[in-house]
Amino acid sequence: MADVESLLEQIATLRDMVAARDVRLAELSSVETQLKTAKLEIERLKLQLATLRRQRFGQSSERLDREIAQLELRLEDLEENLGEQIAAQAAHPRPESNGAGKPRRKPGGRKPLPAHLPREQVVHEPNIGCTCNNCDPARLVKIGESTTEELEKIPARFKVIQHVRPKYACRVCEAVFQAPAPDLPIDKGRPGPGLLANVAVSKFCDGLPLYRQTGIFEREGIEIDRTTLAEWMGHVAWWVMPLAERIGEYVFGHDVLWTDDTPIRTLAPGNGKTRISRLWCYAVDPRPYAGPGHPAVFYRYTADRKGERPRGHLQNFTGYLHTDAFAGYRALYRENGNQPPQAIHVACFAHARRKIFEVFEKTKSPIAEEALRRIQELYAIEAEINGKPADQRRAERQQRSKPLLDAFLPWLKEQRRRLSGKSTLGKALQYSLSRWDELTRYLEDGRLSIDNNLSERLVRDIAMTRKNFLFLGSDRGGERAAVIYTIIQSAKLNNLNPEAYLAAVLDRMAHGHPMSRLDELLPWNFQPEPAAEAA
Repeated sequence: MADVESLLEQIATLRDMVAARDVRLAELSSVETQLKTAKLEIERLKLQLATLRRQRFGQSSERLDREIAQLELRLEDLEENLGEQIAAQAAHPRPESNGAGKPRRKPGGRKPLPAHLPREQVVHEPNIGCTCNNCDPARLVKIGESTTEELEKIPARFKVIQHVRPKYACRVCEAVFQAPAPDLPIDKGRPGPGLLANVAVSKFCDGLPLYRQTGIFEREGIEIDRTTLAEWMGHVAWWVMPLAERIGEYVFGHDVLWTDDTPIRTLAPGNGKTRISRLWCYAVDPRPYAGPGHPAVFYRYTADRKGERPRGHLQNFTGYLHTDAFAGYRALYRENGNQPPQAIHVACFAHARRKIFEVFEKTKSPIAEEALRRIQELYAIEAEINGKPADQRRAERQQRSKPLLDAFLPWLKEQRRRLSGKSTLGKALQYSLSRWDELTRYLEDGRLSIDNNLSERLVRDIAMTRKNFLFLGSDRGGERAAVIYTIIQSAKLNNLNPEAYLAAVLDRMAHGHPMSRLDELLPWNFQPEPAAEAA
């Protein structure tokens, strides 16, 4: 009888366990459904975000900036939810998984951690134990090991460098000997070149205003007010201004340029209000056509967008100019008496495509869809010839792209005749037709691009960081910003860490680097000191 009761108790216990398992499975199925739904929503938002970014430099760029910011916040929130759900699922695996609760990763999805990062080894010795009970640790033979790499962040730490200069005296002649005071970026100031570079890059590259940086310093127990940081940035701009001007000379020495501008607010003196100013970028990049030289960008600030501003910047330039349709450049494209035009306009197919794409997004027009397909064929050719020599690029374009464009033009004209000039699609097609010679000019020379995306990318960072600046304090502040942007963005174009590069430049210039050897500090010529490279 006792055996029967014991058996019934075991059966009841097993039934309870099965019921608990079924409940848990139902919960996990619900979690998996939520995970799938979250992943689909994330992919949908990413697609929507990519679409908005492609349109970012259209007529409604300010509105799109706000929409993009909202989507990015929503996307971050969903991705955080997804991480939380995955963690919960890993902590409570399915009953039949035998404890293997960690979610599976897609094979080959992770890149190895960079080799230049310092490594710290933590050895985990096993507990020695065996069924034979005779294992002697001293007699074990190592047959291999497994290594798992974990990427860790060590919080930034401040340190004080004390420059001690012993003073010696001769008892015979009473002469006194002491090393001279060290050369510092700011005379009698406290910041080292690394700190100055960090503040500059945080503001002009990462969009972190100075008043927020003061709060970060306070958490480390260091009180540095915003006024002091601003004064430091003035010193940084003064030090690197000759280098920025040298970059400008290099950029304007080319006969193929990419240029664009972006608005930025500047405080108007006297009335406490802001006005719209401009930052202009002028860029070169020979890498797409395997040409000589190096990529670089030069920024200029102006208080307005009058056409005389870019014409003044480009007064000594002759050659091909990749630009948008801004009317201020037109004087450069006109003949002056018997003199040929100063610049030859190369229009941007990305702008033409964007206008058609906006119509397609709203109307799903078959005409717009066909125009986009034709343009995509042109871009597919450009992707294949990217990085090839200029002569080869031109030959490929003449053989493959020109027939497509020759067929595209009559098709565009035919569709345009069928549409009202007041319709959005009619206007979009007319934009391309009225600039056809400039849009197809990239066929002439393998050094040219199908679009002006190079300069658009180089003003995008400013467009992102200006949301945090709110406004510049003065025109002089805009000129300083242009100098520092020139240094930072040119360093990035040449695959340098902008903070490390700027710190090294400030250090060398403070220690008397001769101006006759200024070219040694240009981003494409820069060689780090052996000690700094090892660090």
